[in-house]
Amino acid sequence: MATLRKGPLRSVQMAVDTLQNQIDELLKKVKQPEQREDIYERCIQLRKSVDDTLNILRKLKKINEPTLVGNYDQRKRDEERRLTGMSELLREFARRLDKERTRKKVDGIAKNTRGQATAAKQRNMEEEEEEEEEEEEDDDDEDEDDDDDDEEEEEDEEDDGHEEEESDEQQDTAKPFITVSDFGAQEEHDLAFKKGEVLTILSQTPDGWWLGENAQGKKGLVPKTYLQVYKKYNQGTPNVADEVEDEKDDDDDDHAENEEGGEKENVKRKVSEAHSEKSQSHRIAVKKVISEISATDVLMAMGAIPEGFRTSTLAQLLAQGNEFHMSYYLQPKLTESKLAFKDLHWDHESGGVRPRQTRVAHMFTLWSCRMIPLPGSGVQVLSRHVRFCLFDGKRVLSNIHTIRATWQPKNPKTWTFSPRVTGILPSLLDGDCFVRSNSQSSGIGILFELGVTYIRNSTGHQGELSCGWAFLQLFAVNGVAVPHRTYEIVLNGGTPYEKGLEVDPTLSKRASLFEQMMVSRKQPKLLVKLKSPTSQMRSILNLLPEILVGPKCYIHLLAFYRQLLADALLKDRISMQNADLICNPVLATFSELLEQTDIVDALRSAWSEKEITLRRSEKRDEEFMKHLFVQVYHDSVYPLLRSITLPANKWADDEVEISRWKHIADFLQQSQERNGSLYSLLSPEHAYHVFDISEISYDFLGMTRKTVAVD
Repeated sequence: MATLRKGPLRSVQMAVDTLQNQIDELLKKVKQPEQREDIYERCIQLRKSVDDTLNILRKLKKINEPTLVGNYDQRKRDEERRLTGMSELLREFARRLDKERTRKKVDGIAKNTRGQATAAKQRNMEEEEEEEEEEEEDDDDEDEDDDDDDEEEEEDEEDDGHEEEESDEQQDTAKPFITVSDFGAQEEHDLAFKKGEVLTILSQTPDGWWLGENAQGKKGLVPKTYLQVYKKYNQGTPNVADEVEDEKDDDDDDHAENEEGGEKENVKRKVSEAHSEKSQSHRIAVKKVISEISATDVLMAMGAIPEGFRTSTLAQLLAQGNEFHMSYYLQPKLTESKLAFKDLHWDHESGGVRPRQTRVAHMFTLWSCRMIPLPGSGVQVLSRHVRFCLFDGKRVLSNIHTIRATWQPKNPKTWTFSPRVTGILPSLLDGDCFVRSNSQSSGIGILFELGVTYIRNSTGHQGELSCGWAFLQLFAVNGVAVPHRTYEIVLNGGTPYEKGLEVDPTLSKRASLFEQMMVSRKQPKLLVKLKSPTSQMRSILNLLPEILVGPKCYIHLLAFYRQLLADALLKDRISMQNADLICNPVLATFSELLEQTDIVDALRSAWSEKEITLRRSEKRDEEFMKHLFVQVYHDSVYPLLRSITLPANKWADDEVEISRWKHIADFLQQSQERNGSLYSLLSPEHAYHVFDISEISYDFLGMTRKTVAVD
């Protein structure tokens, strides 16, 4: 049987794959300082091989292929883009390595110079001692000795001046700086710090990454864009003017020198601060030397992702703290006087939370996402999801909610939501959602960011990528609300702050006229149906905070929580001036519950089964329903939050998610069979965390939103 001949294009593709693997291996060796010289030479060799392969590729012609190759021009362009990215990456890589080698040589020369100066000083001191001995022995040569001593004193003064200059330079370099924002270490050589922390900078380099030391003595690289001169340090040092005022009797030469030194120091500090402010205005901070090439840049240079992909913006906001989590926006907000609640009031007629209507109150359904490109070979996708929030083009105006997408292996570019499953649909997959806000911004709308959680097979690095974003504006230019219908929105590339970028620009660069006409059908799009809530749903939504987004299946649980919150803070409190801790396990742990969607689903399941057994008269009794909700909460999810045997929640890990749900299902079944959770709480078969008073204590002063949110 005859074997198929490999054509020229296939051979080049195999060569490109080999080069990519070699570059991956090279990047792994970057963190080994002893191999930096070999890495630099290897980098130069690899770049030459990449350029040679690129020249060979550009000379290929379709007519030279032994067999028919489908979509030949597109495949050739893809390989050319990969090789160009590799060449640029290696060029930048070699430049930074060469800069580091040059800096080491300069440091070595400086050390040798300082050593020679020290040796010269030592020799001068020895000569001075010998001459002093000769002076004591021979009085006749007194004049000559005096001349020699004068010359030696001048040389010593010059040497001392050099040493003082060197020590002054070291002091200037080692001056303290204060951090202006939090920074998390991304590599082992980084130094993590919090906002407001004082760091001592030991050395400064032109690449923007300085060597710093914190108060605990830990050293590492820090970005200079996160630093500014510590003003208290400057205030604590003696002022030149004060020194001159205190030393008026000194000669004019000393006064002039001090004044000139002070002016130089002020100019130097102003230039440094101006440079720091200019650096902070950049959208992307300066990349670290060698080992600080971001994962997204590497993937893009390798051609593994389209040009419009970016690091996920909304995922980064979620990782900064709880400011963009639902649990934060669910807490009551204080007024400016801090003496009352702004969005939580008591209704004396109904005996519960006073309903509050808002300017924005919509429901929507995510239908599907079409033609979504995915990372290429070497990158494994762990999760496909959509994050959404309220956005006005400049700021995020609400919490951020995430919806997991489902897909079929035969059609991985199409994402769907709300699959048909038996039982209760997991809230993480539910595409029916609500948005609620009282913002008066004319440009407010819903921001959708499509993302994937990925892991690189070669390095094991895991990260978040944005596959594009879409914005559905809720009001027209004249202020009229947009109609409720299904919208097909074309996705944009880059971040929400970048305009006019495509997710995959290669689609619009087709040479054929027919292909240009087909581009619109292949553009990534999001289908979303905007709806108006029913009257019953609107009445429940009005019990929630003014600013909130989330899944529709959460609404009745959130309404119960708000009613319990109103009872504890507005009805049952001794006085409005009483700020004692409130003993209420539901209020104390509900924020923790919202961070684990599978436990929320357990509460939904337990409440649904309990609600089916109720009579109509019981459902109309609000006090009875609240007490029943608390009982279901205690018997279902409260023990799960403190369980040691329940695996820790881990995003996009199928094994952990399956193990957690199995454990949750077994617990719910046991709780139902034994008519409550008391047995499991007292049984030695179940292990729980050590009791802490925070499990049952609700501190509303610590939980309320004191910061001013954008309305």
